[in-house]
This record gives sequence, C-alpha cells and structure tokens, in this order.
Amino acid sequence: MSHDTITRREFFRRAAALGVAAYGLAEGGWLLLGEEGALAAARPTIVVASKREPAALVRAAVDGLGGMKRFVKPGAVVLVKPNMAWARKPEQAATTNPQVVAEVVRLCRAAGAREVRVMDNPVDRPGSLIATMSGIAAAAEAAGAKVTVASSPAMFQRKALKHSKVLKSAEVLRDLLRADVFINLPIVKVHGSTGVTLGCKNLMGTVSDRGAWHNSASLDQCIADYAAQMRPHLVIVDAVRILTTNGPKGPGRTKDLGLVAAGTDGLALDAYGASLLGRKAQDIGHLRLAHEMGVGEIDLKRVTIKHV
Repeated sequence: MSHDTITRREFFRRAAALGVAAYGLAEGGWLLLGEEGALAAARPTIVVASKREPAALVRAAVDGLGGMKRFVKPGAVVLVKPNMAWARKPEQAATTNPQVVAEVVRLCRAAGAREVRVMDNPVDRPGSLIATMSGIAAAAEAAGAKVTVASSPAMFQRKALKHSKVLKSAEVLRDLLRADVFINLPIVKVHGSTGVTLGCKNLMGTVSDRGAWHNSASLDQCIADYAAQMRPHLVIVDAVRILTTNGPKGPGRTKDLGLVAAGTDGLALDAYGASLLGRKAQDIGHLRLAHEMGVGEIDLKRVTIKHV
C-alpha cells in the first residue's frame, strides 16, 4: 500500500472510526465532523513551525492550518488546557511555555472570542503557586485570559464515557463541557509511567481524580478511553524546550528544539511529539490503544507534515 492511497478495507476502517467520532460528539465529546473531519480521518496534516521566537512559532503553526478564525468564531468561549501541573519554572520544561500559552490566548481574542479560560487541575499544590511559578498565570492574564486552577469538587461534573473499555465515567471540568472551543496545549516530555506525556496524557488535567486512573486495571487504557471522547478542536504542541529525563516533573535534562506543531488530529501530533523524544508511537501503550479505538493516526508515514 502506498503512502498516498489506501485500500478499500482501510478506507472503511477509517470511515468507521469517523462514525465513532460522530457518536462521541452527540454524547458531549469534542470532535471535528463533516468534510474537514473526513479529510482528517483520511490523511491528517500537522504544521510544524521553527526558527522563530515562541509567539511567532504559534502564529506560524496556526496560520498554516488556516488561522485561528477557522476554529474560534466571534462570541465563542474558549477553554485552553496547558500543562500547568508542576511547581517548576518555565526553563525546566515541566510545564507549557508561558509565551506559547499567551500567544494562543491573543490569537483567540483576535479571532473574536468572548472569553478565553486557561485551566488545569495541578498535581502539585497549592494550585495558585503552580500558576505563578510556571509563568503561565501572568503571561496568559496579560494576553486577556482568565486563569483558573481546579480547587473544588464543585468545578467538576460527572460524565459517562460510552464505548470505553476501562474508564466508564469521569468527573470532568464543567468549564470544559460548557466551552464552545477546546484547545489542548501540551509540552513534550518523557513520563515514568507512560513513556511520554503529550496531548492525550495532558487531558488528565481536566478530570478530578488522576489517582483512580493510576490505580485502575490499565492507566494506558484509561487515557485512551478518555481521549476517544474528549477530543479538542485544536491541538498545539509546545516543543520549544522539551524534557528528556525524569519526566513528568523533573528536574531533568532539557533540550532546546525551538518548535511548535499544530493540527486537529491529536494522536498524529502525539506521534510526532514522541518522535522528538526518539520514541515510536506504536511502542507507547496509550497511543497504540487510542489508535485501535479510531481516535487518530499514529503512523507518521500516513501524516502530512508541513514545515513552515
């Protein structure tokens, strides 16, 4: 089979995956449907920007997808989910680059967003310390966002997860379930339990109880189950500086790559992010399982990678 054509069997497999995606939206998941969704299922595209300052990297990557107005309409409420989990400084690469977060906020505002909320459920506490120490709070607020760390059970809502294999329900951020647009904004890091932490793993910061996933029959399957329904409209991956050892928190060795990647197939972006760490997505449990559930593509030979 060539990289540019697919067999009839493969076509129907991907069409079936798109059908599952459509059901997920009806149940409250975040998915791209219609013609754009069909094209993404056939051959996803990711845009990789390089050789610029962090804010300019974000602009170039998003422009390569058609601009933020493709995703954010006037009056929309946008939920931006960075990795804001750890009491680390920006240069330690355990949390999303604050300049990257701020530029995403500015682009959403320029596209006409009524409100941009930057949220996470940190692992370290207090959450206010994490938001400040990471640099995200100051940068995002200056760009026009409301920055919130999950601090109360009242901020979550129980959601049933249908067609899941292990994770049958989750307490999900209410603001996420009510937002018009969901943008996932992970940083590229290694992870002691799952090999890597990228977009799919970053979604764990939208639930109230990570521990239940770690104590389940399969952490990898829980991540895949959740990723199968809670799909962002847009994923922007921070690879400005990545964490290559002692993840997810560090401190560890970091590597300056000066890259930002964007796209609508979060799994393809995770596969690309894993490659930056020298890992194959097929060897990462939760990515392989998510692919088997029809979440997206993990074979980079079947992904169009556009460098800008």
